[in-house]
Amino acid sequence: MKLREPPEDRSISELMSFGVINIDKPIGPSSHQISAWVREIVKVGKTAHSGTLDPKVTGCLPILLGDATRLSKLLLGKKEYIVVLELHDEGKDETELSQVLEEFKGEIYQKPPKKSAVSRKVRVREIYDIELLEIKGRKALLRVECESGTYIRKLCHDIGLILGQGAHMGDLRRTKSYPFDDGELSKLHELVDAVEIWKQEGNEELIREIIHPAESILEGIPKIIISQTAAMQVANGAPVYAPGIISAEKKEILTEGMRVVCYTQGGSAVCLGEYTGKIDSKKGKVVELERVLV
Repeated sequence: MKLREPPEDRSISELMSFGVINIDKPIGPSSHQISAWVREIVKVGKTAHSGTLDPKVTGCLPILLGDATRLSKLLLGKKEYIVVLELHDEGKDETELSQVLEEFKGEIYQKPPKKSAVSRKVRVREIYDIELLEIKGRKALLRVECESGTYIRKLCHDIGLILGQGAHMGDLRRTKSYPFDDGELSKLHELVDAVEIWKQEGNEELIREIIHPAESILEGIPKIIISQTAAMQVANGAPVYAPGIISAEKKEILTEGMRVVCYTQGGSAVCLGEYTGKIDSKKGKVVELERVLV
């Protein structure tokens, strides 16, 4: 069995089989449709997106390619949105609205709408931060940082109830789907052009700017570097044992049960796993496998 090349040494075909594209979703198509279009453009067997955006919502929609779809659950974390809150009456000033928004920080209860694809049971979601950016007449521009699965439309409705006048969601754009943000988005037509230029001219520059190695999904997770021999054993389903450990990033923060990612010395991701707390021992299991990535 051959392990993947280091991210910087991969061919375009290898990037396509274990990569991610941060798409700027337009108004109109569903997230599922965008994922299907990317699958057809790139010609990979499977794709997955990072969390559903309604057809009318725009913004950050990372699309995972090939084996990177195994990492889709890692993108179901923190999200950030910019939303227009449309108030039903005028007369609310910046101070009063900001005070009401403060009440929504922390855990809130939400019931999914009738048209949602999930069970309509009340559930808890966390609002990490909510900020008033601007207010003009009956429209207020908000920044919302929240847990994945938070319904911004329902949040806007509830804000209106607390204000005592009613409100609804206007335009909505997702600006972050951790660890990705809207700083490096690619449009669908840019992807089409990049693929065609690569196929017709052999020029890889544009497509390498758009398709990122799947390792970028793993940013922020503590790293453990393992030997080539240990990586081959992991590829065959074995856990990571102490003799196979070369080094650990931020070793001082590792605690038992923490999720870690193991890499080869060349920077290729090998597996996700659970740290057992035995990294300083000369024998024994250090990482219990969660998901093999080779």
